[in-house]
Amino acid sequence: MIYSVRGKLIHTESELAVVECGGVGYACKTTFYTLQKIAGESEVTLYTYLAVRENDVDLFGFSSQEELRCFKMLITVSGVGPKAALSILSSNTPSQFALTVATGDFKSLTKSKGIGAKTAQRIVLELKDKIAKENTISVRGGETIASAVPQGGALDEAITALVVLGYSEGEAAQALAGAEPTATVEELIKTALVRLARF
Repeated sequence: MIYSVRGKLIHTESELAVVECGGVGYACKTTFYTLQKIAGESEVTLYTYLAVRENDVDLFGFSSQEELRCFKMLITVSGVGPKAALSILSSNTPSQFALTVATGDFKSLTKSKGIGAKTAQRIVLELKDKIAKENTISVRGGETIASAVPQGGALDEAITALVVLGYSEGEAAQALAGAEPTATVEELIKTALVRLARF
């Protein structure tokens, strides 16, 4: 198993980064998010996953271990292959993906190319508990999903109000991550709107 590759970034294209290590160029299939993170870098480290199938071998590489964990979780879902997983993680950072699943906001996942409503619902259904249990994907400020997803009366009402205003549940939850639990609904909404304006 190849844990990671570190070396000179010699080529990139859509969903692909080639890293030269010891004179060998490793072609790693990757996400738009990772390509953005490594753009302009001369030397990079990619955390990898080697997929071996009957007639094919593919190496997938990611700029962070969090993104790799999300990829591994996604491909355990029935009907979600590596291509679909890359599509989702190209549209979402690891923290955005985790919050989207944790809050049950499957509609946000359908914005990714090739992901329909049924597949998105299956992803949320199969991964929601797993993400909450693992509690290893961090969001802004180093918080974990369990501590960042808003819970409680006022927070629930604030999320509902933000959804009515046109935001998704995932966006609302992310904007309210780490909010003061004793704040009023009005205060929470004002805080969230300020944060959403910065996204």
